[in-house]
Amino acid sequence: MVDTTAEGGPGAGRVGVGGAVGSVRAGDTIRTFPFPVDLSVLGVGIQVGPMGEGRTWHADAPLGRVHRIDFHVVMLFDEGPVRHMVDFTEHEAHAGDLLWIRPGQVHRFAANADYRGTVLTMQPGFLPRATVEATGLYRYDLPPLLRPDEPQLAALRAALVQLRREYEDSTTLPLSLHTAVLRHSLTALLLRLSHLAVSSAATPRQGDTTFTLFRDAVERGFATNHSVSAYADQLGYSRRTLVRAVRAATGQTPKGFIDRRVVLEAKRLLAHTDMPIGRIGAAVGFSDAANFSKYFQQHTDTTPAAFRAELR
Repeated sequence: MVDTTAEGGPGAGRVGVGGAVGSVRAGDTIRTFPFPVDLSVLGVGIQVGPMGEGRTWHADAPLGRVHRIDFHVVMLFDEGPVRHMVDFTEHEAHAGDLLWIRPGQVHRFAANADYRGTVLTMQPGFLPRATVEATGLYRYDLPPLLRPDEPQLAALRAALVQLRREYEDSTTLPLSLHTAVLRHSLTALLLRLSHLAVSSAATPRQGDTTFTLFRDAVERGFATNHSVSAYADQLGYSRRTLVRAVRAATGQTPKGFIDRRVVLEAKRLLAHTDMPIGRIGAAVGFSDAANFSKYFQQHTDTTPAAFRAELR
């Protein structure tokens, strides 16, 4: 979506969001787009620029096909509606909405839609760890589509304009200071964005850590542990306490929360890799391929094979 074109060298091709050049990794059938440090101003770990008609991809990785990125993308839309799929959920963005796509998420552009606005891309590792934690950069439980109110939107636009101004000013400061200023400007924007995302998700109060601990435990253990009782024992809570906390935070049961994470990972692997279905089942905690297929169909109303075929 930043209208840039890469040239030369093996694997070079036309580019799209953030100027990312497609590359194929072993076992992939869908392009993974890495952050293109060489195409950013002075090689720093972010890019900021307009979305527009110049978005193009490598010929065998068209816009309308599911793909994966290994960097952050934040799009602020000036026009809409635009439909965009993130982790197999369709989102409809309107003017003034933001879409935050995190590393590792699979997504798909609407090939016939006009993407108008500003796009920010950021390389993992550009910000220090404390800032990453404060801004919730890897809160995959938060919604990707954000709808700020007028005051929030005005503040986000101002922060993004300031960040873009600093990004494009490559002459008035030495590179080390330029990078430091970018990190501070980016942090200011992301703190506002993170506050909006957390508010939109209606997450529990900061002092109520039960759901947060459960969420983090599931993220670490979903590939081997699908048991609500095991998580409750691990965290030192009663099953009833865990049920109350998870329902208050998400509207789901703990089992529903676990199942949703398992199914999401299975979808990612089905879409993104050539792994046999039995191996994918094993990767998300099923020793028997038939049991995995039955579980997947129960939660998606389609078989793993049919889901994969639909995306190819």
